[in-house]
Amino acid sequence: MYTEREIKDKFEKVSGVYPIVAVVGARQAGKTTFLKEQIKEKKSSYLLFDDPDVRQLFEEDIKKFENQYISEKEVSVLDEVQYCKDPGRKLKYLADSGRKLWITSSSEIILSKKVLSYLVGRVSIIKLYAFSLKEFLKLKKQKEFTKEILERIIWEHATYGGYPKVGLVDDVELKKIILKDLYDTMVLKDIARTFSIDDIDSLERFVKHLSLNIGGIASYDRLANDLNLSFQTIKKYADAMEKSYLIARIYPFFNNKTKEIIKQPKIYFLDTGVRNVISKEFPNELEGKLFENYVLSELIKAGFSVKYWRTKTGSEVDFIIEKDSEVIPVEVKLSSDANSLGGLNSFIKIYKPKKAFVVFYKGKTSKSRIDGCEIFYVNIFDLISSHLK
Repeated sequence: MYTEREIKDKFEKVSGVYPIVAVVGARQAGKTTFLKEQIKEKKSSYLLFDDPDVRQLFEEDIKKFENQYISEKEVSVLDEVQYCKDPGRKLKYLADSGRKLWITSSSEIILSKKVLSYLVGRVSIIKLYAFSLKEFLKLKKQKEFTKEILERIIWEHATYGGYPKVGLVDDVELKKIILKDLYDTMVLKDIARTFSIDDIDSLERFVKHLSLNIGGIASYDRLANDLNLSFQTIKKYADAMEKSYLIARIYPFFNNKTKEIIKQPKIYFLDTGVRNVISKEFPNELEGKLFENYVLSELIKAGFSVKYWRTKTGSEVDFIIEKDSEVIPVEVKLSSDANSLGGLNSFIKIYKPKKAFVVFYKGKTSKSRIDGCEIFYVNIFDLISSHLK
């Protein structure tokens, strides 16, 4: 069963303009399924670069590759092209020869300057994540819902994540098995292989540590000390995980270097189901940090560049969004009844935004006003679907 993805409209626009469209994102997020759906009525070829014959011909003689696989095709899908040596130069040749290519990659290596320098003006890049909440509702065939139904679906989505294969099964233990297999593949194949990491044990210790400390301000020096690893190793692991779409690092929003934190990132997981299988925590009720991570992942899937705000005296706002020259603070709470909004109040007094949001898991929508700023209490679905459009 195919579930339509939110990237479709953008994909259709750019694929008519660019000879190459790169769909990038984590393994099993649905890149191949999406592209196979788009080529159904086209004269096309689908080439998986895990196949050594396909990869070898591409690497050793691009003209023979062209003649063998794509010379008579309207469009060709090159799947997991990051496994090839020197892909940029060869993709440039094919694009300049009039070939139409849709490529996928489970690693941002394909987005490196070494590759993209060859493809300037020839490629459009679209990121595809695991199902967003809106896509998850489509998967569940849930067109209409009450507050209670939405809360239940958010709990399932936050607990087991948005990977298509996980969402398609109902058995809880099978969901966990699929998540564990997915994580093992991401670590052993996409991260270890792609980034030449031999010490899998230390990588897994690092990942486990992050899973138990989501949303904390990350000090690489402290992490190195806690895990008995070098600073350089910690930095390499974090870079590899981010470039493989396992984690996201968000950085501080600031205007005052003497009073606000300006450097250290916070680290979250892009999929909370993967985070939960790593930490071995599948809660019956969502807890604060997990829901905070869930909201962050939904904001990223919706295309927002997200920061956080914190002063050196401890005042904090979970997320800051900059949109259309506006600065929008977003505070995350489990309940709309939560009244601990000191950090949000401080931010409003300093930066005077026109609007702010308190995103809740359970509760009722409402509005209030502080110092001329309108504060909206909303659920995550309404935030993404209406208020931030």
